[in-house]
Amino acid sequence: MGERIIQVVPDLKSLAVAAAERIIEMSDDAKGRHESFSIALSGGNTPKTLFELLATDEYSERIDWNHWEIYWGDERCVPPNDPESNFGMAARALLDHVPIPPQNIHRMKGELDPQKAAIEYGQLLKEKFGDGGMNLILLGMGDDGHTASLFPHTEALKETKHRCVANFVPKMNVWRITMSAPFINRAQEVIEMVAGASKAARLEEVLHGPPKPDDFPVQMIDPVDGQMIWLLDAAAAGMLE
Repeated sequence: MGERIIQVVPDLKSLAVAAAERIIEMSDDAKGRHESFSIALSGGNTPKTLFELLATDEYSERIDWNHWEIYWGDERCVPPNDPESNFGMAARALLDHVPIPPQNIHRMKGELDPQKAAIEYGQLLKEKFGDGGMNLILLGMGDDGHTASLFPHTEALKETKHRCVANFVPKMNVWRITMSAPFINRAQEVIEMVAGASKAARLEEVLHGPPKPDDFPVQMIDPVDGQMIWLLDAAAAGMLE
């Protein structure tokens, strides 16, 4: 499997800066190879801080937005203008403020029937990446050890061939659309951003405890040929050796 790197920074702002710098480095590498830069965004508060930073002139002007291709790791089953929408959050925090061509933004259609939306997105990923994967996938980890919308003890954890699936989450009684673990693991790099003391005990179990991927689906993420960066703030890393 790929390489695992654990990087600890003081606080959420430092975490956003570290992620932004790595993203720009990878974007520049792709541009240097005359290739587009494919990135999957994540929902949640930690990525929101990162997106707001990337939207500032200081960062935005360092990026050639024309060669970015933006995807999402997962989506809630709501319309794009709903406050809960991962796409909507990214649009408000970042996409509405930078000159990215609209045709380079590939959202999951949360307003459709979940199965239909997942099939449509899976076909898009197949068309764009074939048997390969993306440059970079941004993820977060929930207090329960879920990542993307791969929740403990849900059907999506058994997925082996589809790139994107609809996943019912019984404890919340909701459907989600999510990239599958096998597709995420084809990425050149995965950055797992984790912030806050509420994550510390779970993170210690995930990183140093026995493999229990049904309980902690984030343990399923291990890029085959790429690297996995655990980008943590000091509060989240508080219980690690």
